[in-house]
Amino acid sequence: MAKKNAFYAQSGGVTAVINASACAVIETARKHKDKIGKVYAGRNGIIGALTEDLIDTGKDSAKAIAALRNTPSGAFGSCRFKLKGLEENKLQYERLIEVFKAHNIGYFFYNGGGDSADTCLKVSQISDKMGYPIQAIHIPKTVDNDLPITDCCPGFGSVAKYVAVSVREASFDVASMCKTSTKVFVVEVMGRHAGWIAAAGGLASDKGCELPIVILFPEIAFNKEKFLAQVDATVKKHGYCSVVVSEGVKGEDGKFLSDQGLRDAFGHAQLGGVAPVVANMVKDALGYKFHWAVADYLQRAARHIASKTDVEQAYALGKSAVELALKGENAIMPAIVRVSEKPYKWKIGVAQLKNVANVEKMMPRDFISKDGFGITEKCRTYLAPLIKGEDYPPYKDGLPQYVRLKNVAVPKKLGEFKI
Repeated sequence: MAKKNAFYAQSGGVTAVINASACAVIETARKHKDKIGKVYAGRNGIIGALTEDLIDTGKDSAKAIAALRNTPSGAFGSCRFKLKGLEENKLQYERLIEVFKAHNIGYFFYNGGGDSADTCLKVSQISDKMGYPIQAIHIPKTVDNDLPITDCCPGFGSVAKYVAVSVREASFDVASMCKTSTKVFVVEVMGRHAGWIAAAGGLASDKGCELPIVILFPEIAFNKEKFLAQVDATVKKHGYCSVVVSEGVKGEDGKFLSDQGLRDAFGHAQLGGVAPVVANMVKDALGYKFHWAVADYLQRAARHIASKTDVEQAYALGKSAVELALKGENAIMPAIVRVSEKPYKWKIGVAQLKNVANVEKMMPRDFISKDGFGITEKCRTYLAPLIKGEDYPPYKDGLPQYVRLKNVAVPKKLGEFKI
C-alpha cells in the first residue's frame, strides 16, 4: 500500500504554545517518511479540509518549522466551527472523504479544546460509518485548562505565568499609588466556566511576597455584598488590593455578569467586559479610586514569557500524537499525567476521545479558599510547577523574532464546497 499523507489543523482560540505542537507533528512526521508521506495543514482549521484549502508544510525548511516552537498564535489559521452530527449534515462528511481521498490523507491531527475534541471524534467515526479509513488523533490545547483526564492543557501554563506575573507587577504599582490615588486594580482574565486562569492570579502572592488579592471564580456564585465587604476590608487593612475576575463569573441568578446577549459560532455567550462592571461597583459603593484592565489576547499571545514546562508539554503531545497514529490508534488524545509533585514529574498517557469531547473540568472546591476569594495550598501545589521555567524566543533589536511560514497552497482537485 502507498503511504498515506497527514492532515493537521488548529482550532479554537490560539495560544502561546500551540505552534510548538504543530512543530512537533511536522518534525516527527518528517522522521517517519517511510510511513507518512506529506503533511498538509488545514488553512483555518477544519474549514480548510471542507473547502480543500490545504497548505503543503513540505515547502517550508526544517529551520522554519523548528522556529514554530518559539512562535505564538496559530501558524496555519484557526477557526471556531463545529461539525454537526453525521445524520444532521451528511454532506459535510461526504465532502471530507472526497478531500481525504483526493489527497491520499489517512492521518488526521486536530489541535484544539473541548469542541475540537468533539470534531475529531466525529471524524474518527468516518471509518465505521462511511467506510473510509482515517486515524483521528486529538492534540489537546486550551488556555482555559478545562479538558478532562489530562492533568493540564498546553497553553494554560503560559497564560497562568503571564497572569501571575502581571498581577504581581500591577500590585506593586498600586501599592505605590494607594496613599493618594488608586486603591483598587481590577484585571479581567479568560475562563468561560472554569476559574483556572483566575486562580493563577493567586500565585502572584506567596510567602516571600505577600500581596492583597481578591479572586472572583466562575465556580463561586457572585455575591455583591460579600465581594464589596471583602474589598473594603482588604483596602482598610493593606491600603489597596488587586481583584482578578474571570470573564465567566455569574451572579446568583446564574447569568454571566458580562453577558451582552451575543453568541459565538459554537453558540456560547460572547463574554468580555466584566472588569468595568466590577470596578464600577467598587466605586459606587465604596468610593475608592480604581483602574481596570482586560488581559484579553495579551494573556494567550505572550510567548515572550511562556512557561518552559508548557512549551515542553505542548511539543511532547504533538510528537506523541504522530507516534500513536503510527501504532494504529484512533479516536484518542495524548494526555499529561502527573507522576509526582515534589519533584514535579510528568509523562504522556492516553485518553479516549469519547471521554473528552464536550466535557469541562471545573476547579475543585478544595482548590478555592473557604471564603471563595482565594486559592488554597492544594491549588498552589497544582499550579506552581505549570508556570516554572523560562523558554525565551530569540530576540533582535529588542523584539522577539517569530516565524511566518510560506503556507503554500496545495493545488485543488475538487470543485467548490459551501459550508
